Amino acid sequence: MTTASHEFTPGQPLVFRNGTVLTMDNAHHVLTGADVLIVGDRIAAVGEHLAAPEGAAEIDATGGVVMPGMIDTHRHMWQTAMRGYGADWTLTQYFVWNYLQWGKSFRPQDIYAGNLLSAIEAIDAGVTTTVDWSHNLQTIDHAEAATDALQQVPGRFVLAYGNIQAAPWEWSTTPEFRDFVSRRFSGGDDMLGFQMAFDVPPASPDFPEKAAFEVARELGVPVTTHAGVWKVTTDDGIRLMYEHEFMTPSTIYVHAASLSADSYHRIAATGGSASLSTESEQNAGQGYPPTWKLRAHGIGVSLSMDTSVWWSADLFSAMRATLSADRAREHLEAHNRDETVTHHHLRAEQVVDWATRGGAKALGMDSLVGSLEPGKKADVVLIKNDASPVMFPLLNPYGHVVFQAQRGDVHTVVVNGRVVKHDHGLVGVDLGAARREIERTVDYLRGELGPEAWTAGMHPDIPETRVLDNPYTYTYTEDLTD
Repeated sequence: MTTASHEFTPGQPLVFRNGTVLTMDNAHHVLTGADVLIVGDRIAAVGEHLAAPEGAAEIDATGGVVMPGMIDTHRHMWQTAMRGYGADWTLTQYFVWNYLQWGKSFRPQDIYAGNLLSAIEAIDAGVTTTVDWSHNLQTIDHAEAATDALQQVPGRFVLAYGNIQAAPWEWSTTPEFRDFVSRRFSGGDDMLGFQMAFDVPPASPDFPEKAAFEVARELGVPVTTHAGVWKVTTDDGIRLMYEHEFMTPSTIYVHAASLSADSYHRIAATGGSASLSTESEQNAGQGYPPTWKLRAHGIGVSLSMDTSVWWSADLFSAMRATLSADRAREHLEAHNRDETVTHHHLRAEQVVDWATRGGAKALGMDSLVGSLEPGKKADVVLIKNDASPVMFPLLNPYGHVVFQAQRGDVHTVVVNGRVVKHDHGLVGVDLGAARREIERTVDYLRGELGPEAWTAGMHPDIPETRVLDNPYTYTYTEDLTD
């Protein structure tokens, strides 16, 4: 059992003392030398010199930042078993490996292993809510395994059910799918939510995805969809969703990069939000992270990490990359006009909001989490590391969170009033068991691929003349020299 030394008991009140508190409330109040009191699963009070109930545990937050738990609105958790494997992939190579070749080899126990490790990784990094964009649920057994893993870890999760090996109008309309949703998600548990995850590729006259949207509407569950992915999910898909009235305030548009002004207008008009995976968009090529377009249209933004075949579950990295990408574009465009940027538009404060409150709003959970306010669920993170020369002086707390802190500086994590990490160590989490599950999956997949294919997958050839033109089609190649 991997645990940190602690003195916490279930139901014990808890108070963080003398920290810099980023409330992320509507006014973005920042409190210095302040306390956060937790009683049960709720935040009881935020302020200075709070009186705590007798027997309350106290955590010294001096020199640290107390903030809401971060929220990742799009993560393919099942792929964590292949951590770093696709570091040199393009989006096309990612699709070919997972869609056409080896993704279909994943067994239910492999989905379980990836989800388990990813869920532990999330809470370790201060990510208290994660959307599992689980798009390899080939059977109900796969879905059961994914859900079982999420419920093994003391975090807050949303299963976004998908299946890349079948069309959404096929898997979503089966009685087995409906039975699974009814059995596993009908209890109103705010620790485990549910979405449907599928994409709308370039327009088809009969719009077959309509059947899946109708199932989501009937079940009353949100849809999360990859949108604005260059040459893959286009404006046609947004138009069809809009014309059939399937765009709702609960719809999340992942990436939302390569879209027209008309599509952004439709998202804004229907109240949807965008989930930015900036590192993914920069590396894989979905399109340039569209932060300035989303701000211009008043579209809500949350942040996400996409997949561990490239990146870890580290929203510090996402915040940093997002702010840097926006500013790099702003400088480049100004320089092309022979001008100089003298004031940045996007600020550190805003991306911290996107990593916390923005995610809560996107998931319809703003009344529960996303800010440190009395009455909200106690999902709280303390960033503090007295052993690190990078963690002092603490002058600009938003800037420190975005540009200075990292996952190793996460001192304490509380989810739903329960301490799940303290003094930089996980509490009550069996990391060794998760590692053994992953090792079994890696051994199995390496055996399925064989040594040559296993190595080749990590080191894709640099193309000379021929490439796959559309990664969702895979049916032809185009000679760029013709």
